[in-house]
Amino acid sequence: MTVGFVGIGTMGEPMVRCLLRAGYQVVVSAHQKRERVDRVVSEGAHEAKRPSDIAEQCDFLITCVPDAPHVEDAIFGRNGLFAGTRSPKMFVDMSTISPLATVRFAERLIKEGHRFADAPVSGGPARAADGSLTIMVGATEEDFAAASPVLGAMGNPTRVGAVGMGETVKLTNQILIANIMLANAEALSFARKAGADPSVVRDVIATATGANYLLQTWLPKTWFSQSFEGGFAMDLLRKDLNAALEAARSMNLPMPSTALASQFYTAQAAKGDAGRDYSAVAKFYEQFTQDSGR
Repeated sequence: MTVGFVGIGTMGEPMVRCLLRAGYQVVVSAHQKRERVDRVVSEGAHEAKRPSDIAEQCDFLITCVPDAPHVEDAIFGRNGLFAGTRSPKMFVDMSTISPLATVRFAERLIKEGHRFADAPVSGGPARAADGSLTIMVGATEEDFAAASPVLGAMGNPTRVGAVGMGETVKLTNQILIANIMLANAEALSFARKAGADPSVVRDVIATATGANYLLQTWLPKTWFSQSFEGGFAMDLLRKDLNAALEAARSMNLPMPSTALASQFYTAQAAKGDAGRDYSAVAKFYEQFTQDSGR
């Protein structure tokens, strides 16, 4: 099978490599920057000038771009995938966007005889590289079965419900990590201000009920080592939180903790950390704890 892939970014590049390793022919197109396209082409992918050209060559079409407007452009833009379709295609959007937008895109494609699944991922570039991503899929059972072999080359796909549910579950994850990161930063800052050794506190909490993945695995590589480059960009998390809040408003569901978390990340992004790992939000607390040492 030949797979079309639009969005060769931080996640898309290693995901394409996984598809190549699994034996798929992959046709790619640059969405914004082309350096990553050049790399995957040098490793065996084929390049198409435009997404519409990809659709002419492939029946399985993946988009993995930053936000809903980018998905809409990649699929329905003047030179988008839809413009190159001459027969029914399997569209799989692996971006993280609003489930409301996802359902709208799906309805447009299904009306024209195409198939659609939303399949956002979690795990970051490291797990994208080794093909162990968590993939949350919203699709019919038939479409999930059709998409699973390709998705399985990039990670572990699980059908979580109908179209839109993949994005809903992914945003649930983003709500959790946004709030848990703030809880970690606030709690450890409390301990540090009181004079405790944060590394000792972390080791103890790892065996207590406050243990969590971010404290045990993520923060040692970012905040604790004062290295905020790479990782998961704060602006991307802010985008995800905005999508979650939009969906919550459509359901008349209050989410005050997430709304407040969004403001914390927005404030820190404005201080120059928008492109850095979202754990940089801990800098907010550092200004109050510097006199206690680390």
